[in-house]
Amino acid sequence: MYPATSPVSAPPRPRHTQSYGGPRLAHGTRGGAAPTPSGRLDLSGPQGAQLRAVVTSVLKVCPDFQPVQLLRRSGRSVLLAGTVGRMPVVAKCLLDRSPEWVERFQHEIAAYRTFVRHRPPVRVPRLVAADPEAGTLVTERMQGRPGALQRHPFEAVPRADVRTVLGAVCRVNTWRPPAGSFDRPLDYPARLGRYHELGLLTDRDLGDLGKLLHGIAHAGGRQQTQWQFCHGDALLSNMLLSPAGPVLVDWEHTGWYLPGFDLATLWTVLSEAPGARRQISQLAHAGGPAARDAFLVNLMLVLTREIRTYETAVQRAMREPPPVLPPRGQDRAGGGMAYGEEQRLLLRRLHDDCGQARRAVRAAVGTR
Repeated sequence: MYPATSPVSAPPRPRHTQSYGGPRLAHGTRGGAAPTPSGRLDLSGPQGAQLRAVVTSVLKVCPDFQPVQLLRRSGRSVLLAGTVGRMPVVAKCLLDRSPEWVERFQHEIAAYRTFVRHRPPVRVPRLVAADPEAGTLVTERMQGRPGALQRHPFEAVPRADVRTVLGAVCRVNTWRPPAGSFDRPLDYPARLGRYHELGLLTDRDLGDLGKLLHGIAHAGGRQQTQWQFCHGDALLSNMLLSPAGPVLVDWEHTGWYLPGFDLATLWTVLSEAPGARRQISQLAHAGGPAARDAFLVNLMLVLTREIRTYETAVQRAMREPPPVLPPRGQDRAGGGMAYGEEQRLLLRRLHDDCGQARRAVRAAVGTR
């Protein structure tokens, strides 16, 4: 292994664009390990000026970095594939310096630093170098195919993949990292209040979810027993599947949540896998009434967040000309549907799912 020369480098050891509806390409195509680049990195012209600045930023924390391919460029970040010695790596550089995104980026770096000292029970990319102030992160480029190409797959996910993903998530959720290693990224009452103010939750929703939260706190006894370590963004597109085992990437939301947050995220995006949804619900209910209620609170929050995201996306699509989408199988799973049609169909599904979750919440409140 070739160690990077950086004050925050990880010691050697053996061997995440999110456009609405699109995949999070944390490791490029998420295919094999460092596939041969399909073309050189073009650093010429106005677009190249930004990339040159990004490469310079990476070289400051990882002087041995050799860029070979642009994986993604958005308004928030740039992702480059490259090498450090013989090791394939991915360099992520933050462009959006707003407080929210700076905090999220620094949270991700802190997670990878913690993983150097305390190994989680799943495979994660190795930290190579990072500079939280400059907004630069370099990690090992992992081997594997993506669990899904889209945030919300429009095609059924193979059962074997679902079993693998659920197994990895459950192992993460049972991990107990040392106290103080991670915080609680989600303020539940504040988030519920915010969605209520935006008109996404009704007065009755707010009251019912508040009752469930109160019951969870009462049933938890000691406060520390209420919380579960979660990935925080357990999408299939954030998991690489390989013969050596699944790899989880994009840890910018990780921390302590009420039990079932990761399961609620998976349930939300597996609309084409009713069998998997039943299995997830059974897992959530296995912990008793308090675990069931925590799962339902998480499910309502996740579904409401997704509805808000996709409503904004549909509104934007109506104002702007549709983008040119890649052919089927390259970067999308929707196939031949029109651009806006995919988003509207997904939005209808999310509203249907939210109605189902709302009825389950009311039934849970009725049993108290």
